[in-house]
Amino acid sequence: MTVRQAIAEASAHIAPRDAEVLLAHILNRDRAWLLAHIDDPVSAEHLAQLRAFTDRRAAHEPLQHLTGEQEFFGLTLRVTRNTLIPRPETEQLVEAVLNHVAERSHSLHSSHLTSHILDIGTGTGAIPIALATHLPTAQFTAVDLSPAALAIARENAAHHHLANRIKFIESDLLAELPHETFDVIVSNPPYIALADAPTLAPEVRDHEPHLALFAGNDGLSIYRRLIPAAHAALIPNGLLALEIGFGQSETIRALFPENEWHNLRILDDYAGIPRIVLAERN
Repeated sequence: MTVRQAIAEASAHIAPRDAEVLLAHILNRDRAWLLAHIDDPVSAEHLAQLRAFTDRRAAHEPLQHLTGEQEFFGLTLRVTRNTLIPRPETEQLVEAVLNHVAERSHSLHSSHLTSHILDIGTGTGAIPIALATHLPTAQFTAVDLSPAALAIARENAAHHHLANRIKFIESDLLAELPHETFDVIVSNPPYIALADAPTLAPEVRDHEPHLALFAGNDGLSIYRRLIPAAHAALIPNGLLALEIGFGQSETIRALFPENEWHNLRILDDYAGIPRIVLAERN
């Protein structure tokens, strides 16, 4: 069977692009190579692997769990069932933090400003790894409640030669950081209401860690704890940057007391949905 035929066979059960990604992964090649070698033969061993992966993908196992990786902000990250799969919306959260740091550096007339940045609920380590790649003088701390997720985050940081710049700590929010202060706190926390679980795609509901997805009956339980904890740990004018869920923007806005926060902004994602909340501590 040729590459073309193998992709066609798999595409009868899963999306053609998924079939291409899986075969490229099995062959340790990229999509451009597949297209250039479309009539090359596929070995029986590789074809058996593709068929096994096709069955798993057809049963709604995430593509990223089959390949073991996901691209985020131009970086390849390892993912497992113990970590949330990084998503494009979270890249906008990274961009917002980078813009804030750049503006602050400009206002202070310093291109070498050292910031101490905390990521809460780091998962794969996607946010601090992406930020550290673009902020060479910043210091990073990243926390997660899951030891298994932290193990993947450390592995990803090491792969990108950032292990010595990001301190990973097992912690429930800031519980294990009682005396530290930060210039920026960023988080993509769990924000899905438990009642919404049946509406989720099976790839998400049945395969991604519920610890990283769900936050109480209304999806806001983490925000109610995180926002005051972040206020206590930020320096004056320090930034809190949060990703939020669909329809949550006005409720979350009310969780920022005006006497404690200023310059509150809510940014839309590429689909026009309010997705990023930025606020600075008084």
